[in-house]
Amino acid sequence: IIEDGESQIITAFESNSSSLSCALLLDATGSMQSIMPALKNAALRLIDELREGDSVAVYSFRETTTVLQPFTTDKRAAKRAVLRAYPDGTTALYDAMVRVGREIAQRSGKKVIVAFTDGVDNMSSLAAEAAIRRAKSVGAAMYTIAQGDALRFPMVLRELEGMSTATGGLPFYIQKPSEIRSVFDKVTNDMKHGYLLAFKPPQAKGSEWRPVRVQISASRQYKVRAREGYFPQ
Repeated sequence: IIEDGESQIITAFESNSSSLSCALLLDATGSMQSIMPALKNAALRLIDELREGDSVAVYSFRETTTVLQPFTTDKRAAKRAVLRAYPDGTTALYDAMVRVGREIAQRSGKKVIVAFTDGVDNMSSLAAEAAIRRAKSVGAAMYTIAQGDALRFPMVLRELEGMSTATGGLPFYIQKPSEIRSVFDKVTNDMKHGYLLAFKPPQAKGSEWRPVRVQISASRQYKVRAREGYFPQ
């Protein structure tokens, strides 16, 4: 781990077999009527693929955010929560992201957020910058999945991509409902191969974004994807 050009001492390491906390954030706005069955099926499949000891929480959002299921290791409870989501209302994506980020930040160990949206935020009280800063600060890899109207707005796609890449996650774009399952399968596979590394950072001066870099010195054949930095607390 390199910060300010200097190697840092790794103080903790958790392998890809360690348990994780996964927050599912599902778009439940009115425009999701036709695509909701495919989204639910993909989310159920993702929950099924979680390992024993993994925790999952289910959230839906429209103009407000609803906790359909707090973090649990009970897969059946999580799947029942997914099935309770129904489409109605308008989009407050950024408020939902900040809410989920605040709650998953309290979890220990490896953390991921999977956020699905098919629209442009038109109801949030918070700006996109607040959601981006929160995503960068909670220590959770964010996987953003955009489809529908969201694909028509380059600014929205840049914001979602920025959140994903800065946190060590991935952005995805879906052109048709039949692609949802394969995208969720890619997210599931990626989550299973994540590692948690920790270090004690140098004393911070101010609260500005501090970039970090992760390198593997033993081999050049591996490509590392990791958080791009952090905000000092």
